[in-house]
Amino acid sequence: MEQIEGNSDSLSLFSRIVPESFHGVRLDHYLVHTITAPSRSQIIASIKAGAIKVNGASVKAGYSLKSGDAVSGAIIGHVAEASPEAQPVDFSVLYEDADLLIIAKPPGLVVHPGSGNRDNTLINGLLFHYGDVAEVGDPARPGIVHRLDKDTSGVMVVARTIGCHQKLVQLFKDRKVKKQYLALVHGRPGSERGRIVAPIGRHPVHRQKMAVRQTGGRYAASNWQVRDCFDTCSLLEVHIETGRTHQIRVHLASIGHPVAGDRLYGPNRPNDLFPRQMLHAWKLQLNHPENGELLSAEAPLPPDFNEVLGRLEKTRC
Repeated sequence: MEQIEGNSDSLSLFSRIVPESFHGVRLDHYLVHTITAPSRSQIIASIKAGAIKVNGASVKAGYSLKSGDAVSGAIIGHVAEASPEAQPVDFSVLYEDADLLIIAKPPGLVVHPGSGNRDNTLINGLLFHYGDVAEVGDPARPGIVHRLDKDTSGVMVVARTIGCHQKLVQLFKDRKVKKQYLALVHGRPGSERGRIVAPIGRHPVHRQKMAVRQTGGRYAASNWQVRDCFDTCSLLEVHIETGRTHQIRVHLASIGHPVAGDRLYGPNRPNDLFPRQMLHAWKLQLNHPENGELLSAEAPLPPDFNEVLGRLEKTRC
């Protein structure tokens, strides 16, 4: 392991070529194993700050290295530690073993700490109930390989070991995780099923939003079918082939059927019938990263979603 030293502002430069034994390993994990730095948080912060490059280019901490890649840069100093606290935040566990967890995230729960949400997130709860995730992945969001929006409920998978984290990330990247959602949407589609293929990128004006972007967007595909219909709403089952930010919300809004209660992509006005965006990650299926066993988990609809459906019952088509 290379020892690096330097002044209080930054540590001395280093440069190395990735050997075959680290082919396919995340950049941050590679550096943790090969450089003695003050902390893993500083390694990740240095990557995010662009102080560490691969083949002369800035990359993400999760960049998958190839043998022969040139890694160079410096670990910057005085980086604030990203260390979420363990807090008794509750969530349901659908499956667990030594390698991973499959949980049901309740609505209203933020996945990881961020601006304005430093406490009482899913991460805080994971650290309280499963302290072993603290050393897995990004210290600011340990164990996390995918996420759900605050007001979206449902199934999530969480890694408990570094090796499983790497493999789960690859499974998501290779689109080998099957994800099915239930979405209550405004209006009634003109057919029983459909497929939306539309690239998604950052909205050109409203930077907090995503949008269908024919130029500059990333490929995204969603499949939907009607499960139930009411006078003014429809309950859809949605299967996503890709996992872009806000994908379902953007895609359904783009065909004129925004998710009910979604004030970012739907009608921007209060509606007492919908307490939140009516989107639920219903089912998740994947092969276990370590033993290949087929894992399938289903999260029951939370009480608020069931209550809304109950109120709509008398208007069923």
